[in-house]
Amino acid sequence: MIYLDHAATSWPKPPEVLKAMADALERAGGNPGRSGHRLAIEGARIVYDTRELVAEFFHVGDPLRVIFTSNATHAINLALSGILKPGDRVVTSSMEHNSVMRPLRRLEKNGIRLSVVPCAPDGTLDVDEFAKQITFDTRLVVLTHASNVVGTVLPVAEVAAIAHQHGALVLVDAAQTAGAMPIDMATMKIDLLAFTGHKELQGPPGIGGLVIADDVNVGEIEPLLCGGTGSRSESEEQPDDLPDKFESGTPNLAGIAGLQAGLRWVVKRGVEEIHGHLQEVNQALIEGLSALPKVKVFGTSDSRRSTAVTSFTVAGMRVSEIGLRLDEGYGILSRVGLHCAPAAHRTIGSYPEGTVRLAPGALTTMADIEQTILAIRNCIRP
Repeated sequence: MIYLDHAATSWPKPPEVLKAMADALERAGGNPGRSGHRLAIEGARIVYDTRELVAEFFHVGDPLRVIFTSNATHAINLALSGILKPGDRVVTSSMEHNSVMRPLRRLEKNGIRLSVVPCAPDGTLDVDEFAKQITFDTRLVVLTHASNVVGTVLPVAEVAAIAHQHGALVLVDAAQTAGAMPIDMATMKIDLLAFTGHKELQGPPGIGGLVIADDVNVGEIEPLLCGGTGSRSESEEQPDDLPDKFESGTPNLAGIAGLQAGLRWVVKRGVEEIHGHLQEVNQALIEGLSALPKVKVFGTSDSRRSTAVTSFTVAGMRVSEIGLRLDEGYGILSRVGLHCAPAAHRTIGSYPEGTVRLAPGALTTMADIEQTILAIRNCIRP
């Protein structure tokens, strides 16, 4: 089997991840922050160590500004609902995933003002055109770091600089880039970063986070959920302390332990090395697909400007048929359709059917890519 669906979730997970999750449940099965006995204390240690590791990885000084969520979608909703009020202006791009578009559309019905800036058909964003929409009454700029449909990396740092000149905050959806390329929140001037653990960070499903930059006023962000935090139990009001303000309910200890192990795996291998490898295998995939008859490859066709995500269609064939043939005939796993990003597909011109998406991972080999190109060639022969 050749697994090329890492943009949905990475697989297989490193053995260290599975072991860390089992160990956490076996030797630290208490509820972190809720009790004072040894199991709870060990669980709390795992949680805090992971906060420190995440903060260091994304270049944030205070580990308590790492807020654990169930995934990137949860983190994005926390930020959007916590910051935006009726009348606030928000600017985003036409390449966003539904994890951004759906909560924004809901908030739009409740009174926020939304501007969606069109991207080019290859997924690129014109910074000057985007800047025209950022006015002094803009409260928030929301931008995917890289498209989950075509992989195109958007100019986050350039947009952030413009947004800050107008007093706006910047929220970045890093679901596709965390672990796949270096991210320095301080240098890139990112105020809020949503990430998920189950993709290139090599962690399990069900764990992600919102990282809040050191200079962001958390007093202006309302919690998405309220409830038990293990702290200030004498009060019926939600605490203002971080991270408790945004982390109600029992944390996903096994998921956090798995995230820590996955992140250590990434750090040990080196995110720069992983990034270079992904660029290499993805460029080979792009060039191999582009050489096939009837095949249309979407995006920039330059892996230096994208993550390892490549979408294509074949003239005269439905994407579902191609995906089925690859799976059943060759053991190659892809994803077909709209990838929860209809706005992106409208932008690149593949709506409503969508595309076949191939997404290599850190362990994908050149041999995997060669076999995939050969299989697709066989699939499209008359």
